[in-house]
Amino acid sequence: MEKKFQSDNVLLISIAHMVHDIYSSFLAPILPLLIEKLGMTYTMAGFLAVAQRLPSLLNPVIGIIADKISVRYFIIAAPSITAVSMSLLGVVPGYKSLIMLLFIMGLSSVMFHVPAPVMIRKLAGDQIGKGMSFYMLGGEIARTLGPLIILGAVSLWGLAGTYRLIPFGATASVILYFKIRKIRISDEFKKNGSELIGIKETLKGFVPLFLRLSAITFFRAVMKGALTTFLPTYITVKGGSLWLGGISLVILQLAGAAGAFSAGTISDRFGRKKVLIVVSVLSPILMWLFMTVNTIFTIPILIMLGITILSTGPVMLAAVNERKNDHPSFINGIYMTINFMISALTIMLTGSLGDIFGLEFTFSLSAGLALLAIPFAVKL
Repeated sequence: MEKKFQSDNVLLISIAHMVHDIYSSFLAPILPLLIEKLGMTYTMAGFLAVAQRLPSLLNPVIGIIADKISVRYFIIAAPSITAVSMSLLGVVPGYKSLIMLLFIMGLSSVMFHVPAPVMIRKLAGDQIGKGMSFYMLGGEIARTLGPLIILGAVSLWGLAGTYRLIPFGATASVILYFKIRKIRISDEFKKNGSELIGIKETLKGFVPLFLRLSAITFFRAVMKGALTTFLPTYITVKGGSLWLGGISLVILQLAGAAGAFSAGTISDRFGRKKVLIVVSVLSPILMWLFMTVNTIFTIPILIMLGITILSTGPVMLAAVNERKNDHPSFINGIYMTINFMISALTIMLTGSLGDIFGLEFTFSLSAGLALLAIPFAVKL
């Protein structure tokens, strides 16, 4: 494995991540419109995240495939598939159709997100945290641009006209084909003999790490899910406009992009554990401040909240991928499964709590739960 940081290729994968995730971020900004159109409860709205992430159960299977054959074409095709499914959200006739489109998008997401970090691991050399920061930056920028793009499309064409965004995703896949089709990630991991035993032994060695990361992810996921999924809805419930809710989400995601870009590199220098402890302490405090402070300081607080709540991704990815093993895509697939399913279930939990107690109480409760991540970060 080369030790040099291949900046050009790392940037390419980051751009691929950005293109894909621009489309996958369309749901939250238009969720208030879909709730009104389809008559959904918050619980039904929360279940949309489960449908979107249910295919993540296939992550380990895709990981095994990625360790055996070339799956870079999955990365190339994913933007087109995701573009079609997410651009059609505005024309769905009912709740079941909405679930189906989100499930298809989830399959596309699995095909992209399992092999891509392993490719980054190969391209980043000894600077895995930095590589993951570039990779996560693409995703966070996408979640910043995505709300602006979908809200702009709704303003221009109405909710039913968002299908006009499909060609951009198709064009992106064509460009990606010519840019990344020659990047191979599986050759050095192909092995002969009894891989099944190797997989079991490899997984056993990662169990303690997965347990701690799962606990950190779970206790922070309720707050993260509340913000990234229901922030526009929360703003509108509090009397703000749909655009104010969308802009607030953009600010949060843009700050998260800065946090994701810096956190991985910082963790290369100071350690994954220290970074996770700091953000685990700060983010609940900032959440409570965001809910209680209604002054010019609201935007700075939202920026700091975005930095701390969304900066753990590259740090955790680096913690998983920096440990050498013979089945890197499989291990990354296991981690992504855990991460996606916890996120989906906690978003559904957030929706149910919002139906019962209201979104304001749910947001406050999520900050309290996030404090429980601190002892697990200490033990990492």
